[in-house]
Amino acid sequence: MAVTKVSSKVHFSSHGTLDANHDSAPNGRWVPNTDVYATPQGLVIKVELAGMKSDSLEIITEGSRLRISGSRPDCCREHHCNFLKMAITYGPFEAVLDLPPGYDLCQAKAIYVNGFLRIDVPMAHPIQPKTTKIPIN
Repeated sequence: MAVTKVSSKVHFSSHGTLDANHDSAPNGRWVPNTDVYATPQGLVIKVELAGMKSDSLEIITEGSRLRISGSRPDCCREHHCNFLKMAITYGPFEAVLDLPPGYDLCQAKAIYVNGFLRIDVPMAHPIQPKTTKIPIN
């Protein structure tokens, strides 16, 4: 069974940064390949970031927005070389996702293993209206 790559803009607004047809964000940073999928427990965000260390990544939440940023160093090649092909992107990157309602970013957990950053965002628990008795004096 083949899996087809689909642009993440189908379900999430991203201010033009996660469109599969563009290699860089409007601010000059590149955008890593990102998958977002729903599970019964919540959302899973998987970002392809080979060649990086976890301490060079930053994940910021702003309301329902998730911002993933960092910089991939180009330290594996000689300084004076002539490329025959260059397909790996280096330097600063940023991915911004506006998550739909119903997910609790405050409870998100992230792990970076084998070049992939995985962020699990649980579903938000509905706010139950509290019933309290008000005493009459």
